[in-house]
Amino acid sequence: MSEVQTLADDGVLIITINRPEAKNAVNRAVAEGMAAALEELDSNDALRVGIIKGAGGTFCSGMDLKAFLTGELPMVKGKGFCGFVEAPPRKPLIAAVDGYALAGGMEVALTCDLIVANSKAQFGIPETKRGLAAAAGGLMRLPRQVPPRIAMELALTGDFISAQRAYEIGFVNRVVETPAIDGALELAHKISANGPLAVRVSKQVIVESRGWSDEDMWGKQQELVGQVMVSQDAREGAAAFAQKRAPNWTGK
Repeated sequence: MSEVQTLADDGVLIITINRPEAKNAVNRAVAEGMAAALEELDSNDALRVGIIKGAGGTFCSGMDLKAFLTGELPMVKGKGFCGFVEAPPRKPLIAAVDGYALAGGMEVALTCDLIVANSKAQFGIPETKRGLAAAAGGLMRLPRQVPPRIAMELALTGDFISAQRAYEIGFVNRVVETPAIDGALELAHKISANGPLAVRVSKQVIVESRGWSDEDMWGKQQELVGQVMVSQDAREGAAAFAQKRAPNWTGK
């Protein structure tokens, strides 16, 4: 059975890390499967949003340390850990977190654009407890997503935080009492109902503008957003509003 499984659901690609016996720890097969799944997400016009979840009630426990000790690295060249943390997809990606998202598992969630967590989920980057460092994005992305002093505490202590605490510090978008996939699908379908070009470019501006100077930001935004404002979808959205009907998006 494949260690990464995919299922398309009305424009949403559900990607499951399927190693429940190993708490969905990431080995090379998972990294390669994830890279292939996210390439499909970006290349298939029928897909608008991706969701990553774990099988068996756990999101992901991080790198497979047993495989690591044999010299196997859970990476894909040019894409990094888990096949995407260094090269996320252009389309929106949601983490649906049940159980534990630890070490590389939290870094997978960090790489996603949105996070929905079950109320009993826990997060942490405990690499320092094993003499390692959270080098798959934890040390760089976490201080951009939560207050830096909290990121520092989590990185240096290796302590876990609850889903509720993660929500309070702005790391998690929604906490649900049901399996996280239910809340993630609700969020994904809201996104997939919108103009796909507008969604993709909006994500691009939010991600890339972190490095823009005050002098350059308006011009750089116009370079990207300009294509949205003159697109077929922009005209379709306006027409659908005027005619009180659902829009028929083409992504052009």
